[in-house]
Amino acid sequence: MVWGADRFVYGAAGLASNLGVSRLVIGLTVVAFGTSAPEMLVSAMAALAGSREIGVGNAVGSNITNVTLVLGAAALVQPLSIHSRLLIREIPILFLSMAVAWAFLWDGDLSRLEGVLLIVGMLLLIAWIATQGGTADPGYSDPPPDAFVDDDIPDALPTAKAIVLFSVGLVLLLAGSRVLVWGAIGIARDLGVSELVVGLTLVALGTSLPELAASVAAARRGEQDIAVGNVVGSNMFNLLGVLALPGIIAPGEVDRAIIVRDFPLMVGVTLLLLLMAVNERSRIGRKRGMTLILVFVAYFVVLFWNPSLPSLPG
Repeated sequence: MVWGADRFVYGAAGLASNLGVSRLVIGLTVVAFGTSAPEMLVSAMAALAGSREIGVGNAVGSNITNVTLVLGAAALVQPLSIHSRLLIREIPILFLSMAVAWAFLWDGDLSRLEGVLLIVGMLLLIAWIATQGGTADPGYSDPPPDAFVDDDIPDALPTAKAIVLFSVGLVLLLAGSRVLVWGAIGIARDLGVSELVVGLTLVALGTSLPELAASVAAARRGEQDIAVGNVVGSNMFNLLGVLALPGIIAPGEVDRAIIVRDFPLMVGVTLLLLLMAVNERSRIGRKRGMTLILVFVAYFVVLFWNPSLPSLPG
């Protein structure tokens, strides 16, 4: 599935480049969207299979995994100092996305209308990112635009080959997503845990592998803002695009435990990221990176050890 996502992005980027789309717009839309493609397809497949909880858990669990495991691993490779003004503009949008998702889930139901509104929000987000990318402020200190996309957009890729890569990648993504959902449902039944827990942990970990690979690679190249920006952008896509699909395909009741247990943790680790991002003297060093990874491990173990904790009174 991860290899299919890579081919899908490479083919789509090459095709868009051949059609005259600028590299910056491709990097901020096609490439950014591509890292969230596994989450979106898994959530869609889970909803179609009648496992709405896997899709919802995947959206929230992937965000927790991105901030803890993905950023933690990137920090172990190279301590992350965050100075991106673009990132500072994106973080409020991330919190707005969390607030909207929280409001939609609070009543314990995710309706089709709410799913459609989330998808509309994702499309508006893509348009906003593309606009911001083309109107950077004078003195903007981020890496050059091509730094976002050097490894993801080919300089010259024949259109026919781009279409083949795009198609093969999409087929592998679809097939891999379906197999992952089948396996997740089987694991939940065999271990006697809820599908929500499996979505929050195993499925979220599997679909976050593209973000992990992208952020670690960016940290290794010294592109620290990209390593963090990849996580922030992916988390916004997850809250808007990934969470929308269970609502659109299979609207209905959602386990309220996700509101009192998992959503607060997601907000908490995101607030931690915000504190690290806005404090210019601070950075995510190796010790903090290891702490983030330990938070992920502890969350993973606690969910399997006592998956019903906590719940709302009554």
